[in-house]
Amino acid sequence: MGNTRGAAAFAVWYLRAVAFVNFLSAVWVSLGQDVRRHNQADFFTPYLLTAGFASGVFTAFLAVTMRRRKRAAWILNLGLSGAFLALFALAMAFPEIRRHPQNWVSLALTAAFVGALLAGRREFYAKGDRSNPRLAAAVGVGGLLGASLLAALLVTVTNRASGPATFLDRWRYGTLRLVSVAADDGRVAGILTPTWVDVAVNVLSTALVLAVLYAAFRSRRAVDPLTDDDEKRLRELLDRHGERDSLGYFALRREKSVCWSPTGKAAVAYRVVGGVSLASGDPLGDPEAWPGAIGPWLAEARAHGWIPAVMGASEEAGTVYARHGLDALELGDEAIVEVAEFTLEGRAMRTVRQAYNRVRRAGYTVCVRRHEDVSADEMAYLLRRADDWRDGAAERGFSMALGRLGDPQDGRCVLLECHDADGELRALLSFVPWGPRGLSLDLMRRDRDCDNGLMEFMVIELLLRARDDREAITQVSLNFAVFRSVFERGARLGAGPVLRLWRSLLSFFSRWWQIESLYRANAKYRPIWEPRFLLFEKSADLPRIGIASARAEGFLP
Repeated sequence: MGNTRGAAAFAVWYLRAVAFVNFLSAVWVSLGQDVRRHNQADFFTPYLLTAGFASGVFTAFLAVTMRRRKRAAWILNLGLSGAFLALFALAMAFPEIRRHPQNWVSLALTAAFVGALLAGRREFYAKGDRSNPRLAAAVGVGGLLGASLLAALLVTVTNRASGPATFLDRWRYGTLRLVSVAADDGRVAGILTPTWVDVAVNVLSTALVLAVLYAAFRSRRAVDPLTDDDEKRLRELLDRHGERDSLGYFALRREKSVCWSPTGKAAVAYRVVGGVSLASGDPLGDPEAWPGAIGPWLAEARAHGWIPAVMGASEEAGTVYARHGLDALELGDEAIVEVAEFTLEGRAMRTVRQAYNRVRRAGYTVCVRRHEDVSADEMAYLLRRADDWRDGAAERGFSMALGRLGDPQDGRCVLLECHDADGELRALLSFVPWGPRGLSLDLMRRDRDCDNGLMEFMVIELLLRARDDREAITQVSLNFAVFRSVFERGARLGAGPVLRLWRSLLSFFSRWWQIESLYRANAKYRPIWEPRFLLFEKSADLPRIGIASARAEGFLP
């Protein structure tokens, strides 16, 4: 096993090194000339080592797909390098070829790469989508036609020659430039274009090659969503173990898929976004059965070349995931209010108390009821108002949002409606169940023309009523505060320069993403802060995981 992994790693690092030299030779003129000189006449360079940006992009793409253990990339590299090695070995039969030491070095490096591919073949197991060959062919044919027509149009606009040239001539010239910047100009009379046009058309061809490669090597994107049976079984797990994790109910988002343990006592709910298998919260079910669900989830991710990641896992779940090879990064803290401990009394709550009383004196009232107690007509009206108040066209949320309101299956969710003194609906809050005696915030919507502090007024009303009814709700989970500890520790006396700089950066980005404002909004309830973690396999995957999570949460298209 160690030998196969080492061989696979050598193949990947070979491609990375070649890509680096190709990129360097593209910007370092003298190096590029040296590489080209050593790849002419009787000289040969190792597999894929050529001077140029396009070859660098191509080799780097192959390195990335090989690192992700794509079987299709292994087959392509074996076919290309094997054919190159065979032709190289045949050429070495000629004395004028084998008399150059450089050729022997190139032959040895190419043979080592082919040998590493063969020795590490079992490490390249990731399957692509079955539709990839058809998609790649369609992208190639359609892209070539479109790129050649675009090149012909660019040539037509920039042609400075005085002689006549037909459109077919211009199309042919542009197509030649798609193949090579150094194509023979003499073959097409009556055409004279600036150098930048030739380079732009050639760059267009590079983009086309990358598009074809992406289509050929892309991971499987669609997975089976939750079935009715899956949802029924997940609800049964929530009935038995739902109090363990405040995010458990969000596993019922219907665009998610699920991996079950062999016993059916635990499950990991996840969604594939941009080649990332993104789970959220803790696994559902009995903690003793969690490893039985985590193992199949990781195996499925590796089989398809997905990057495994978990958003918002608790410390307990993070420890179990770490035993399966995932690393942890503290992502932030979840604000949990213990109802019995909540009070508006005391100097520390003075500002909150004053704001609450101001809204109450303005005549606002709150109605609290379960979704199942809302009639169909009322729910339809509430849905319309919630859509009107939504910020943007997309429904945001993934790790701490259900993504639906008013579904008949969610009858135990709690709805808060806030009306003004005239009886007009001004705001909505919805909470999902957290076990039998807990709630977790799902949705917040309000009329932008209403008074400030309305959301805080509604949350406090819920807490006060739950405190008076001691047999009802005992704990409420509010918003998740990303990097809360940075804001808290960075504001303290004696905070180090790195921490202060990190806090300043987060404060800057809070102008757009409400990072600090969410922390401040939650802190006023004096909650218990429960840390939540991001779990990942490799640090190099963090940028892709960040983009995938932003897409899943609705912040990126």
